[in-house]
Amino acid sequence: MDDLRTWLDQVETLGDLVTIEGADWNQELGAIAHVARQRSRAPAVMFDAIPGYARGFRVLAGMHTDFRRFALTSDLSPELSLLGLIRGWRDKIRDASTLPPVLVDDAPFFEHRHEGNDVNVLEFPVPFWHEGDGGRYLGTGAAVITRDPEEGWVNLGTYRLMVQDEQTLGLYMAPTQDGRRHMNKYFAQGQACPVAISIGHHPLVYMVASMATPRLGMSEYDYAGGLAGRPVPVVNAPITGLPVPASAEIVLEGEVTQGDLLPEGPFGETTGYYASGTRPEPVIRIKAVYHRSDPILASAPTAKPVHEHSWQTAILTSARIWNELEQANVPGIQGVYRAVQQGGGNLIVVSVKQQYAGHARQAAYVAANSGAGAYRGKFVVVVDEDIDPTNLSDVLWAVLGRCDPAEDIEIMRRCVSGPLDPLIPRGAPAFHNARAMVDACRPWEMRQDFPKVAVASASEVERAEARWGRVLDTRSMAALNEVRA
Repeated sequence: MDDLRTWLDQVETLGDLVTIEGADWNQELGAIAHVARQRSRAPAVMFDAIPGYARGFRVLAGMHTDFRRFALTSDLSPELSLLGLIRGWRDKIRDASTLPPVLVDDAPFFEHRHEGNDVNVLEFPVPFWHEGDGGRYLGTGAAVITRDPEEGWVNLGTYRLMVQDEQTLGLYMAPTQDGRRHMNKYFAQGQACPVAISIGHHPLVYMVASMATPRLGMSEYDYAGGLAGRPVPVVNAPITGLPVPASAEIVLEGEVTQGDLLPEGPFGETTGYYASGTRPEPVIRIKAVYHRSDPILASAPTAKPVHEHSWQTAILTSARIWNELEQANVPGIQGVYRAVQQGGGNLIVVSVKQQYAGHARQAAYVAANSGAGAYRGKFVVVVDEDIDPTNLSDVLWAVLGRCDPAEDIEIMRRCVSGPLDPLIPRGAPAFHNARAMVDACRPWEMRQDFPKVAVASASEVERAEARWGRVLDTRSMAALNEVRA
């Protein structure tokens, strides 16, 4: 598997990489990343010459803020449409096997080593992303690596890493996450939990570390290798013995001790809200830092969507829901899209070619309760096959013209939610929410008589594009005269 720098060369070839020099780590990097995300084709941004730091100590933001770069990471064509990319990932997930990592003897990140009192995580320009954050966050695109002390399998998770001081990082892991379960097993045995942290590896490693694997106990290394069709090269970290990606730019080693807690947060989460507040959380005492020359601190700052994690979640969960609908024997599915604008909950759109009465409702209920779609769901909209589910303008058009609110909206109550839902009160004893199923298909009994759509035919559109498309694209009189001639 290639490293981050090779991937960045490919991104630069696409014209998708912007370098900015002189921006401040204190909130300015976050503001620039926000501005970049608003562009119609949001670029990846490399920050260099950050005040107070040597040139070459860089920060990367926006690896996947455009789905074309996500396609590049996935070994799929950047020319695919969004629905085409979801379809490609549907095939990847369905066909992927696991492939264990391959152990190598050395890695470029061993070029520079700092141990003991020489450790200083602030030798890197760690950003203070947003003014409401509780501190500087080293870990937004990192992989926190742990090993199950009983079963031996290795987990990679993208967890929050807040700088407490030069040798201490605050660690936030939700109670359901694998890294937390590993840590608790060590504590139950009266041991500290060894931890390694990888930053700046190939984006595919970040992608799998930030998402759930298909089954409990599957290592992200094995999953990434299977998706890539080649094993992830790893090297054993000297102190913990944990396998870390050989492609990493920066690696840290340390341990977490039971009862060693400091306040962590708040942090602007993937939902776009400060929903989790500040609380005592475990800390990692860093024992060693290794890094390449001119290291790249690859990050994935979250905020009000759309951001790169929301793109990843949208594409991968859309593919998984589509596969689950197929596995549940729901026929006629033309496309699935979990909207990238996910915030406190999610919107799932399913396009279906109706084959029988009740078909649209069946698709809605299965999608709403699928393994990939149930958590923090809010809305499921089912549309006919003439609607591209990734085109939310057309989806809204279908809702407004084909949905009778009194007949076509159903509510499920007390569904599974989570603490990041901003509508759930702090300290709530349980996480429940409601779910709306919106049937925006032509009514089954009216499907033959429903008014026709006023739009140019596909053949006429093709002819117009072939003859006049260049004129419309260039707005050029020369092109117009060329057509007339």
